Amino acid sequence: MSDAQQNHFESFADRYYNARQKPNHLFYKELLWKYFFNEISKLCNFNGCIDVCEPMCGYAEGKTIIEKYFYAPINYEGFDISDNLLEKARKKNIGINIYKADVRTYIPSKKYDVIIIIGALHHVFKDVNSILFNIRRAIKENGIFINFEPTNNFYFIGKIRNIIYRYNSFFDYQTEKGFNLSYLNSAYKKSGFSILKQIYPGLLSYIMFYNPDAFPWLDLGGKTLVKSFFNLDKLFIKNKIRKLFSFATLTALKPL
Repeated sequence: MSDAQQNHFESFADRYYNARQKPNHLFYKELLWKYFFNEISKLCNFNGCIDVCEPMCGYAEGKTIIEKYFYAPINYEGFDISDNLLEKARKKNIGINIYKADVRTYIPSKKYDVIIIIGALHHVFKDVNSILFNIRRAIKENGIFINFEPTNNFYFIGKIRNIIYRYNSFFDYQTEKGFNLSYLNSAYKKSGFSILKQIYPGLLSYIMFYNPDAFPWLDLGGKTLVKSFFNLDKLFIKNKIRKLFSFATLTALKPL
């Protein structure tokens, strides 16, 4: 992550964190992650304590998710480049094992059962191949890699995202880039991963409630509306045609 990008992100860190504590956003993510783990639970067979690493951890959202849906004790560590968000994570999780490191150069010294990255690789898209290779080296042979990324698999969706990134001050247009899904899937394969499960949740409920930091005017209604929109999206969330229109992809991968 460049100094310019880090400075940009630090300037929005408080806004990012505070917006992502809003009830609609939290409820949407609860619905999404519950649905996702229901889909992959039979694919994950771990005994005892689970070793978990969250690169680009932000305020350690992945820790909360893994603890909630794996129903097992975890040995967690995470790292990020943002001092601001690391401080918030430490205050929220007393004694948490997190530290400052750059995902582009950092190579973990051990192997993990689970590695999780949430909406972060697009910040370092130029280095995604080497980063995925290092993640592959850091995961156990029976481990699982979970990645949630903004994507596009249709020219029109890519153009919309480029316009948003260019004109919404929350984004750094020079350094952020949503992945073309075909490119990202190819990068997974080249790095030594195969796809266990892939869903395409970047539809109406995602658009409305996932990014309240960038689009606060879309944070409308309450839990009833969130659930209604999410239930509508579930009709299409795995549909390979609808993936053309999805703004994001959630993937579970295993080492080849």
